[in-house]
Amino acid sequence: MPDQTAESFVRCPWCGSDPLYMAYHDREWGVPLHDERRLFEMLTLEGAQAGLSWLTILRKREGYCRAFAGFDPQQVALFNDADVARLLADPGIVRNRLKVASAISNARAVLEVQARYGSLDAFLWRFVDGVPIRNSWKILAEIPASTPLSDRISKELKRHGFRFVGSTICYAHMQATGMVNDHLTGCFRYAEINA
Repeated sequence: MPDQTAESFVRCPWCGSDPLYMAYHDREWGVPLHDERRLFEMLTLEGAQAGLSWLTILRKREGYCRAFAGFDPQQVALFNDADVARLLADPGIVRNRLKVASAISNARAVLEVQARYGSLDAFLWRFVDGVPIRNSWKILAEIPASTPLSDRISKELKRHGFRFVGSTICYAHMQATGMVNDHLTGCFRYAEINA
């Protein structure tokens, strides 16, 4: 990885200068992800982010990991009313009843998808035939908030019982999990991820 203090070091401008945001950009965003827990984590966090900044969610990520059993869908699927009450009192997460309920119901949907398709990974990555989409955006304004493919994924997830999975959230999930490389072409990560 290039020297992050170098004047010529270029990354996507959306991550600004916050160290947490830059680390997420440099190490995670756009990297193809095939781990079941991490895929569920990103679905949970993207849903929690709705209406908020991604940086807010990154700052609460450890709290989410602790509160949601390390993003183990089998454990989260067993959460009950007492767990919901505990979560709604936890300042380490976004305390929104609908978002908390959706994380629990989404864990249950993950288990159903795993039973039917073998894994959440297989279910999601089949939409891109297992190969990341490589875009070549030069400026942020070119990057879409959603696409016909994210529309399709959203409909399929909803059909399988997922909530807080609108097309924009699905496209953000695709970007975060490397189903699509939306790093700008001038960003140092663009070529690294495509390689």
